[in-house]
Amino acid sequence: MPEETPTIETREEVMFFDTDIGGVVHNIAYLRMIETARTRLAAKLGMQLREMSKTQVYPVVVRTEIDYRKPATLGDELIISGRLERVERVRFWVAFEVRRVGEETVLITCRQSLALVQMPQGKPMRLPLDWPEKYSHLFLK
Repeated sequence: MPEETPTIETREEVMFFDTDIGGVVHNIAYLRMIETARTRLAAKLGMQLREMSKTQVYPVVVRTEIDYRKPATLGDELIISGRLERVERVRFWVAFEVRRVGEETVLITCRQSLALVQMPQGKPMRLPLDWPEKYSHLFLK
């Protein structure tokens, strides 16, 4: 039976180390914030950090698409919303939006494609066998 689309929401406050001299957030800082949200989304998908450490199977980013629409600045409180967007045989896509708390305007959109990889060999793995049924509404046939 299909499950609801897994989603996550995290919050970040823009710190000095996130910004340039003009107080505008660096592009790499957004990726760090998205990394936090993606790690928490992975846990919802059954990939908790401790379990990955034991099995040595990790979701590895193979592609990132990011659009910078409006800048965040020093002191902004941000909400990073993420969701599982699409499931294929050997990879899956997640999507994120970054907004200021209390505002509807989207500052950043991001999509990432991930694959499961067995380390240390670097061997690609199939996605869990139950995913096509579990996320049938997201499965690309």
